[in-house]
Amino acid sequence: MALDLTARAFTVGSSSVRITRCSPDQDPVHDFARAVVRGLSDRPRWLPCRFLYDAEGSKLFERICDTPEYYLTRTETAILRAYAHAICRLTGAATLVELGSGNARKTELLLEAYGRAHGAVRYVPVDVSEHALYESTSALVARHRQLSIEAVLGTYENALDLFERLSPLVLLFLGSTVGNLNQTEAAAFWTRVSRALAPGDFVLLGADLVKPAPVLDAAYNDAAGWSAAFTRNVFARMNRELGSGIDLGTIEHEAAYREEWGRVEIFARFTQRQIIHLRPLSRSFTVEAGERVMTEISRKFDLRELATYLSTFGLQTVRAFTDATGWYAVILLRRLDDGGSHRSRSVPRPEEPHTARL
Repeated sequence: MALDLTARAFTVGSSSVRITRCSPDQDPVHDFARAVVRGLSDRPRWLPCRFLYDAEGSKLFERICDTPEYYLTRTETAILRAYAHAICRLTGAATLVELGSGNARKTELLLEAYGRAHGAVRYVPVDVSEHALYESTSALVARHRQLSIEAVLGTYENALDLFERLSPLVLLFLGSTVGNLNQTEAAAFWTRVSRALAPGDFVLLGADLVKPAPVLDAAYNDAAGWSAAFTRNVFARMNRELGSGIDLGTIEHEAAYREEWGRVEIFARFTQRQIIHLRPLSRSFTVEAGERVMTEISRKFDLRELATYLSTFGLQTVRAFTDATGWYAVILLRRLDDGGSHRSRSVPRPEEPHTARL
């Protein structure tokens, strides 16, 4: 990973922030264009969901999180509010590293718990949105003394090489973002995470659990229309950055739970034929009326099956925390000693895995 040595840094009182930009191997606009080419060349067509989160997309997602139908954020927040101190006791002092940090509102509950227990706290948020990183880190250091932030502007992969110098750490992967990964992507992700963590490091994972289809369908089709605006925004971004010339009025948002796949699938459906231009690469694609482009998936999990799956990557479930309905889980996992790592550290043996419920 190449890092820009002229990282942005500032302080507020006794707190400090450093935002390091991961230097991509190619121009970000061309990276976006190439990713769109890959997705639109496939059948069925799709777009990588990471491009949903530009500055406008991040704002729209915050709106979604505030809707009455979207239970995920408030449920996860309630779990963290109830169990942040218990999580802190189980892990001990550690650097908190967060993948896809966003506005970090929920994370603040953990930062407060670790601060009370251990004093100074080091927090490493990782996000692809510079706007989200700057806004969230500025707010955090204004409210919390002795908070040191080393933010990373980049993808999840950009952060993995940092784990060795940050250990002992707790890797935060909240918001059920894990559900955006299909089976192949998930296997590759957990393999890389497991290899990057030191034995004794922890993962705190937010996972949305299987529940009735009407609840899920409502959550991804909010009545206020923010989910629809979020889906259209990636095409607005294509217009701005790639000169795509898409009539946004021809795009309809479609989201539905597919029980056989255990996931919500989200599409942009085109009501009229469109020619999508990708000017940086001098390419174009024709999308016919009625054709759909997948923009995102959100997998839903069975808690026992997920724990068994993660154990195959050397991640042992220490404790799972759920809400009263059993709709959502925050799972604390510990990286086991594989017997050959020089990075192993001495930690207390975790207690037998069990579930705590609100």
